[in-house]
Amino acid sequence: MSAPLFAPGRALPRTLQSLLLCLLLGAARAWAAAPDLEFHAPAAAGDAASAVAMRDLAGRLLPVYEEPDRERYLANLSALQMAAGEFAAADVSRQSLRERRRRLDAGRPVGRGAIYDIYAYAKALEADNRVAFADGFSRSFREVVTRFSDHDAYAVAKWLETPPALLREALQKALDQQRTKDIITQAEAVELLWKYLAFDAYRSFAPLVSTLIAEDDSRRYTAEEEVLIKTPQVSLAALVIRPKGSAKPLPTLLEFTIYDSRNYAKECAAHGYVGVVAFVRGVHGSSRQTIPYQHDGDDARAIIEWIAKQPWSDGRVGMYGDGYSGFTAWAAAKRMPPALKAIAASAPTAPGIDFPTAGGIFQNSAYRWSSYVTNTTAADDANYNDDASWRSLDQKWYKSGRRYRDLGRLRGKPNPIFIRWLNHPSYDRYWQNMIPHREQFARIGIPVLTITGYYAGSEPGALHYFSQHHRYNPRADHTLLIGPYDDNVMQSGPSAMLQGYEVDAAALIDVRELRYQWFDHIFKGGATPPLLKDRVNYELMGANEWRHAASLEAMAKGSLRFYLDANGTSERHRLTQRKPSRAAALRQTVSLTDRKDFAWTAPADFTSRNLATHNAVIFFSEPLAKTTEFNGLFSGLLDFTINKMDMDLNVTLYELLPSGDYIYLFNPTYEFRASYVKDRVNRHLLRAGERQELTFKSERMTSRQLRAGSRLVMILGISKRPDREINYGTGNDVSEESLAEGRVPIKLQWHNDSYIEIPVRR
Repeated sequence: MSAPLFAPGRALPRTLQSLLLCLLLGAARAWAAAPDLEFHAPAAAGDAASAVAMRDLAGRLLPVYEEPDRERYLANLSALQMAAGEFAAADVSRQSLRERRRRLDAGRPVGRGAIYDIYAYAKALEADNRVAFADGFSRSFREVVTRFSDHDAYAVAKWLETPPALLREALQKALDQQRTKDIITQAEAVELLWKYLAFDAYRSFAPLVSTLIAEDDSRRYTAEEEVLIKTPQVSLAALVIRPKGSAKPLPTLLEFTIYDSRNYAKECAAHGYVGVVAFVRGVHGSSRQTIPYQHDGDDARAIIEWIAKQPWSDGRVGMYGDGYSGFTAWAAAKRMPPALKAIAASAPTAPGIDFPTAGGIFQNSAYRWSSYVTNTTAADDANYNDDASWRSLDQKWYKSGRRYRDLGRLRGKPNPIFIRWLNHPSYDRYWQNMIPHREQFARIGIPVLTITGYYAGSEPGALHYFSQHHRYNPRADHTLLIGPYDDNVMQSGPSAMLQGYEVDAAALIDVRELRYQWFDHIFKGGATPPLLKDRVNYELMGANEWRHAASLEAMAKGSLRFYLDANGTSERHRLTQRKPSRAAALRQTVSLTDRKDFAWTAPADFTSRNLATHNAVIFFSEPLAKTTEFNGLFSGLLDFTINKMDMDLNVTLYELLPSGDYIYLFNPTYEFRASYVKDRVNRHLLRAGERQELTFKSERMTSRQLRAGSRLVMILGISKRPDREINYGTGNDVSEESLAEGRVPIKLQWHNDSYIEIPVRR
């Protein structure tokens, strides 16, 4: 059977190309402005009525559709044609679009439109040549994808693997929004038809892609699935994927992880590296028991030494990772192996700094996670993801008033790892032995890239690595990228809508691709990615732009001090830039035995119309006279009198817009144990009954353009919640305290000499 004239692998004759393009674009210019169309949205995205309605809508829009931008016109025209069932015409439109992009975008990576090139050709084969869709799609895939580089083929494969359920959900949402209207505009119709086309296409080829991708991978890569790396203490499992097209040894990118996942090994190979994913003890066939953090530095160094000796290695290794595997890169660097040449870590965990504690306060999530990674059966996997069960445990423990050490007993699964952590509440040698400490940072002379976010739980750990590296090695080649991201940014990419907060368009970058560009700069002599212009590269929220600075301190050129001024009996106290002329104090009492709030949870959304306070007081500034940039780490001085020897505090900052919306400036809230503020290693108890001062500097930072007319809002609270260790203030081991020690409530006086200071650039 002969191939259609307009197959993806063939170019149109030049005269026919020109004629076709002129006809299409001339028609676009000639058509009158498209009127609104009558349209009644079907109820369900996946039923037959939806297909009929979408085909009818596309058929009515096609004769009147117009768009002055030629490239957008061709792309949208092809979508309308496919939705209308005119696949041969859509195939022609896609070819015209490819020819145009081939001239304008020479050398650039392939775009997502390649998916519809493959699909349109497959459907054209089915419609015109009576080829079964599965056969036509396989043929189209092979003709298109085999011409791509490894990098482009990998990108197309990832797009093809998008779950149809996600696209169905997007279509259903669009239909639900349209259902209240009987008229649809041209722009709305085009957007809706793209959503329908995406869902319809992906559900049709979803059963075929895994086999086709595996076939293409076998042609491109050499994969060693079950490698065992023997070290003096243990054998560790690894996966190695190498590009077949390279005739010489290559640099290696290594992820050393606690999770049984292939992660990015193939992606590394697609970018021209040897990709190695190695697993900690007890994971994926590695011998011994999994013990988080303790042996990973030694094991990572042994893996690096093994890699450097392999014939496919050029002797250079870069480590990368997210969360735990970000930590393992730093664990390896504690005693620098010669072959380790670069580190790129996203949201890296810093044990003893940001996990299993936050500001010195243990979190129940540490028990949950440590139970999971040390018992990785299918049942444990299901249990780990059962949020309702874990919330129930939190509430059960909270209402019981038992010691924090009894958390595992209440679940019926004591966890020796968690108890071991509780035995080290300060940043002592146990934690110091896991990652570089003080002067050890000075010996790390390799390039480092750290990526984190203002809404990442691991932000304090990332900033710890960055600040300590520069403190002990002022010439450190360590770059920070930070923006409005959470901990999932590397795996899922930046989200346009993050917990109800609309993220600036400038922040929606491909962070994974940026990481490879950075590695290419280190290992292949490529250019430094333009976004990484200085040591600190940060997105200024609200301004929709990136800024660059030589240090965290250089992000701001001054500061604003706001005093905490009690406002009589009102719940709305003042943040004032003038030091109060008269001494006063705000009184706060928190019951440690009241457990009626067992169901309380922190607000999930980053924007809201109301503030949800919990054992806290709230302060409002006057409206800002002019636009002000809040850039960096805030600090403060708390002047107080308390009847206890210790307390756990939390500080949350918002921008209150003139519209009445509250926006988190960072999240999670900044939490800290008062007795560890001065020194992580040695506990300094408070003086019960005496007036005293506590200075602090936040471990969380932000960058936001505060609008003129907005107010700065601060919530200062006592941490007492079901998912945290509770500090009863006796000065003893907090994990040993119970409700019996809490009969006397916390009684505080916040004196109005207290203040917070925010770094600003005006």
